[in-house]
Amino acid sequence: MKELLVVDNLHKTFNLSAKQQKIERTKSKTKVAVDNLSFKAFEGEVYGLLGPNGAGKTTTLRMLATLIKPDGGDAVIAGSSIVKEADKVREKIGFLTSELKLEDYFTPNYLYDFFSELHKVPNDVRDARKKEIFDIFGISKFAEVKVADLSTGMKQKASLAISLVHNPDIIIFDEPTNGLDVLTARVVTDFIGDLKERGKTIIVSTHIFNLIEKVCDRVGIVINGKMVKSGTLEEITVGRSLEDSFFEIYKENVKED
Repeated sequence: MKELLVVDNLHKTFNLSAKQQKIERTKSKTKVAVDNLSFKAFEGEVYGLLGPNGAGKTTTLRMLATLIKPDGGDAVIAGSSIVKEADKVREKIGFLTSELKLEDYFTPNYLYDFFSELHKVPNDVRDARKKEIFDIFGISKFAEVKVADLSTGMKQKASLAISLVHNPDIIIFDEPTNGLDVLTARVVTDFIGDLKERGKTIIVSTHIFNLIEKVCDRVGIVINGKMVKSGTLEEITVGRSLEDSFFEIYKENVKED
C-alpha cells in the first residue's frame, strides 16, 4: 500500500495564562498538547484518531492542515512536508473542522465559487462538481440562503462541500458529525464511505465509537497527546467492543501518567 501521510514525532506545546493554570489545576506555565505523536495513513483508507476531548486530536489535525506549526517533528503529506512546504500541502488536502466557521453574510453558492477560484478550479469543472455535491447533501434549494439563516446541519453540509471544491486526494475531518442530528450525521457518515470508494485517503478525529466502527479501516488511540495504540479495529478490540477496549486502554495509560 502507498503511504500518503507519514506523521513523525509531532510535538506541540502551548503557553498557559494564569487563568488557564487555575482551570488546569497546575503551576506549570506550559501544556504539552501533542507529545511526539507518530502514525501513517495509506492511499484509499480511512484512519481514525480516537480519544477524549482535550487529548490533542484537534491540535494534531490543525498541524497537518498547516494552520499551526509544530514545535518539533514533521509530517509528509503526498510527498510534501507540513513544515517546509506548507503551500503545497494546502493544495493537496481538504480540511473540515467545526472550529472554522463560514461567513454568515454569504451564501453557500457564493462561498463555493469563491473557494473554487482560490484553488484555480476551471468554471466548467466547478459547476459540475458543485451540482453533484449540492445534490448529494440537499444544499441546492438553500444555495442562495445566507449562512446565518441555515440550520446547524445545513451549515455543516455546506462546510463539507466547500472543503472539497478542489477534489483533494487527502481529506481531514475533525469531529465531522459533532452536534449534528442523527439524519445529517448519517448523510455525512455515508459520504465518508463514498469518498473512500473513490480512492480518497481520509483522516477522521472523533470521540464517537460508532463513527470509528462504521467508517475506519485503522484507528489510533490518543491520550494526553500521545499515540498509545494504533492498528486495525480487530487488532485494537481483540474480539471485544471498541468502547470496552478503549476504556481499558485509557485506564492503563492514565494510571501510568
